[in-house]
Parts: sequence; C-alpha cells; structure tokens
Amino acid sequence: MAQAKLEEYQGVRVAVEGCGHGTLDEIYEGVATACQQRGWSSGVDLLIIGGDFQAVRNASDLTVMSCPPKYRQVGGFHKYYSGAKVAPYLTIFIAGNHEAASHLRELYYGGWVAPNIYYLGFSNVIRFGPLRIAGLSGIWAGHDYHLPHRERIPFSGKDVKSFYHVREFEVRKLLQLKTQIDVGLSHDWPRDIERWGDEKWLFTKKPYFQKESLDGRLGSPAATYVMDRLRPPYWFSAHMHVKFTAVRKYGKDEGREAKDEDDAGETEIVAATTEECNEPAQQPPAPAENPDEIDLNMEEIDAGADENFKSGQAEPGSEQTTMSASAEQPQNATDPSTIPDSVKSQLPASFFRDINTAATSSSPSHPAHPEKGFQYPHPGQPVPSKITNDTVRFLALSKCLPGNHYLQLMTILPHNPSQLEEYPPFHPPKTTAPIPAFSPSPNTTQSDLAAAHAPANPGEYRYALQYDPEWLSICRAFHPYISLSDPPPSSLPTLPSSDEELAPLVKDAGKWIKENVVDKQNLDIPQNFKVTASPYVEGTPQIVQDQPEEYTNLQTTEFCELIGVDDLWDATEDERKLRKGMERQVNAMQQSSWRGGRGGRDEAEEEGVEVEGVEGVEGVEETEVEDAEGVVGGKQGALAKETCWG
Repeated sequence: MAQAKLEEYQGVRVAVEGCGHGTLDEIYEGVATACQQRGWSSGVDLLIIGGDFQAVRNASDLTVMSCPPKYRQVGGFHKYYSGAKVAPYLTIFIAGNHEAASHLRELYYGGWVAPNIYYLGFSNVIRFGPLRIAGLSGIWAGHDYHLPHRERIPFSGKDVKSFYHVREFEVRKLLQLKTQIDVGLSHDWPRDIERWGDEKWLFTKKPYFQKESLDGRLGSPAATYVMDRLRPPYWFSAHMHVKFTAVRKYGKDEGREAKDEDDAGETEIVAATTEECNEPAQQPPAPAENPDEIDLNMEEIDAGADENFKSGQAEPGSEQTTMSASAEQPQNATDPSTIPDSVKSQLPASFFRDINTAATSSSPSHPAHPEKGFQYPHPGQPVPSKITNDTVRFLALSKCLPGNHYLQLMTILPHNPSQLEEYPPFHPPKTTAPIPAFSPSPNTTQSDLAAAHAPANPGEYRYALQYDPEWLSICRAFHPYISLSDPPPSSLPTLPSSDEELAPLVKDAGKWIKENVVDKQNLDIPQNFKVTASPYVEGTPQIVQDQPEEYTNLQTTEFCELIGVDDLWDATEDERKLRKGMERQVNAMQQSSWRGGRGGRDEAEEEGVEVEGVEGVEGVEETEVEDAEGVVGGKQGALAKETCWG
C-alpha cells in the first residue's frame, strides 16, 4: 500500500473554537471538514476551545453547572471521559461560565479531563512546542474579584455562580510574568477591545452591546490587565457568541519599563526572548465594514498593501471612520476635570469617556477606561522590557451551531523565531491511528475504566505539552497564600500587596524549580489521566437531585509534589462525609434564578437561548493565518474568503 505523502511546514497548525457547550463530536467533525477543505491531510497540531467546555462526567455534575434545569443535558463529553471515544486532536481549553464545577475544581492547576483533552486550570501558562500559551478561566464579576475560591461540594446556588468568576489572585499570578507569551486566552473579551475593531458592525450585529460599551461594562477588566501586560501576538476569546476581530497596537514605549531590574531570576530557567520589535504605530488599521464578508487572500496582496498593514496605515481608497469633533462634543461641553467629586460619583460611567479621542479616530490610541478603579496605568504596568511584542491580534468566535462562525484554522509562528529551532517537532506530521473504543456499562468498575485509558503516545504528535518554568516558579511562590474558605483561616499568611514584595519570592521559587524540575528534565506534562467520578451511562436519567461526590484528583497531587507544595484539595473521607451531610440543607436553600454572566447581557442568551435567528448554512469556517498577516477562509459546503485581522 502506498503511503500518504508527509506534509512539511513550519509553525504550529492550530484550530481555535469559541464556546464548546458540550458539542465535542460536532467540533471535531468541523475541524476534520475544515482541514479537508484546506488540504491539511495530517489535521491540526492543536485544538483550542475558549470555554463553556462542559466536562460533564455524569448527571450529578449537571447539578453544579450554571444552567437552568430545563436546559440541562449531559452532552457528549462523557464518551471521551469513559474511553468510548478518544479525541482525534490534542485539545486544550479554559473554563467559561457554564462548566461542570465539581470536575474542574479537582484540577485547580490544570490537568487531563480525558485522554488528549487538557484543562488549563483557573490560570496557567504552558508550552506547546515553540509556543507559550497563557490562559485565564472564568468571566468578570467585580463583587467576587477579591474573594478566595471558597466553593466546595455541596454547592449553594451562589457557589454555582461564583465558581466561574475571575479572581484577583489568578490575575496577579499572570501579572508576575516577565517574558514573552505567544498566545493569550480568556473566555470573556478584554474590556475595550471592541474599540480596536469595527464597533459599528458589532453594534449592528449585537445592538445591546453598544450601551454596555458606552458605559464601560463590555468585557472583562481582568482580561485587559493580563493582555496589556503580556501582549501576546494572538488573543482568543469566546463568550459573546459572535465572531469579532480587532488589532490592538501599543506604542513602542507605551507602558514599558526603561530597563529590566532583577527579573525575579527567570532568566536562569526560561529561554531567551526576541529583540525589541519595530512597530511604532499606535493605531490599528481601519477595520473593514464586515469582517465576515470581505474577500481577501493574503497570497494575492501586493507588497504595498502588506506594508500598509504592518505600519497600521489604511490602504488608499479604504474607508476610514472619522467623526467630527464638533458633532461629538459641543463647544460649551463641560470639562470633566472641573466637576466636583461628589457630583462625579452620581454620573454614569459613559460621561467620562475620552470624547476628543473617540471623535477623531476609529480606534483610540490610548482608550480611556471609564469604570471607577480601572484607569491607566492599571495593574501589570509597566511592562517588562523582555515582553517585546507591540501588536495583539484579537479573535473572538461563537458557539458550535449551524450558521455560527465558531471555528478557525491558522498556522502560528512563535514571536521569537529561534523557538522553532529550540523546540523542533518530534517527527513529520501524520494522522493518529484509530484507537479501539471502550463502552462502559452500569457494572463497569473504576479498575475497568482505568485499564481502558492507556496513556497516549506523545510520539503521535509533532509537539508535546510542557510545563513552563517561569509559571511553575510563580505557582510555587503563590501557593502558601491560597485560601479555600471565606474568610481565610487566621493562620494563613497575607499575600504581599505589591509586586516589589513578590519579586524575591518568585525569584527564590525559580531557583528551586530550576534545581528540582528543570535540571531533572521533568517539564513534560505526564499522561496521567485517571477517572474519578463514574461516567454517565446511556439511557439513565439526565436530571437528578443529588450533587456529585468530592474526589481527590491524583493529577493535582502529583503537580503539587512536582513544585514541592501540599495538595490543599485533598481531604479525608470523614470530612467529605460530614460535608455531604449538609447537602439536603443546601439544596433546600437553593434559590438561584439561573441568571448569570456579565452585566447588561440579554438574560435569555445567557441562559443558552439564541436571541437572534440562525443565519447561513453549516457554521464551519476554516482559515489559515500565515505569519500573522492575514487569512484565507471558507465555509463548509461553500468556500468563502474572509479577513480576520485587517
């Protein structure tokens, strides 16, 4: 039999999907179709899912997932968890606001939820070959931002909601990073990112977004803190159920340190970063009228247009969105600086928008953040000099439904080209061999399930997932300050309030990580998935009243051992029985309205009901991004070119 010709290519072939919502079968089918259209016979190296993954193992997991009971469905994940199916592509995901909280709580630092499917935890940085990928799970809710992750079985209605709210503790960990990231992930959009794309088109597609944007409530301040600090070349989000693109450009010296000081010792354990990048433009290019309908093939763009894109200038003849300053701001407009603080506190946040900036540019060079407590410079600033990228290409995608723009293919190169040589692929790409299926029954034991999950061979993939040394150092330094109760126990030390105080702690942790992890070559993420809760059995009820049991996940235990800390999520059987006895009382007090999410969003859509009609045909798109300059793409059934950034 003649062997298929092996493909040779540089970079990492990535499929990005928006909200998962338990539709793994459909997502994998969409990726396969898109790869076939593109001619990628070996598929993709990595699939990234942007949240609402719903790693539901059984019906009990649904009782602690933020979803109205009438919409609860076990979905298809349990087949991958049990071994009945195996993910055809290496898959990573962050959490959103519709998740199996009981399952993900077991994996605070991240871990395998099924063979070939890796959860990034509450926050994380991992390496996949030449790429460093950072993720922040959850969505913004200011009232929970400063609280610890206190949620634990049995969950109250409030716990079900607060579980998925981003915490300052996770954000501060990410803000300690001092070296360049290639890809950033957040479920919710970074706040103000819409101002760097085609706002006019977005507000036409989603009219109720406009007021939230004007009020400074659209998106997550926490995601903006992290994006403005890490400045990865790519940032992917989901949550809003619409495809949207933007280009956030930072001035060459905007928010930067004059020079690095001590760098907390990460230079000893992290590969060298790139030289300072040369993109002085502060304005993103003029957006197209509709990013989903433009016909643009980057292979056909002439050199002049390419240079215009790189410099942030519009092509001759392209439409510029320029509003008259006099139309936006009357001559007798009140200067906000002259208003007394007592009066300011009663004014809407939209009053404090930077009117002059918004009136003269389609996207502001330095957006004003109107929400109180969210001003420049904000947490994470100034940016260390080793973070050198100045242009973030933002892509948000929808959920997997017919007619939705939920999937995109791209080839990503690392910001530092030397990483391609430092992290070469294991072998030329090839299609993963079929793995025999395993079908559980009501009599299936935990031993049967464990035996069915033979670890995947890393040699099947071009690259493997690896821990990031700098991130391990941060995790070790922060671990003693983790609280799992509110209020925290009196014996718990207080996390230092300033980054200056944290720096020596991270530096000392970095020395320990280098000696005990890096030098011992223990950075490969082990294939150590094991089942905990029993998987759902087809034909049994999907709606139950009893909450799931609490389990110790050995992946978390082994990670804690790796970085030399205690597993705080382990507990004795007596303690768990005592807590389980509280379940009836907690259930009786359940008065959750099952509304959730972000302020101002239409509640019907937040609950999983489509507000707008389904458009188009099958919603599978495939797009390749070559060298971060643009895209070509198409739809399943009818190829259609589109732009992604620009």
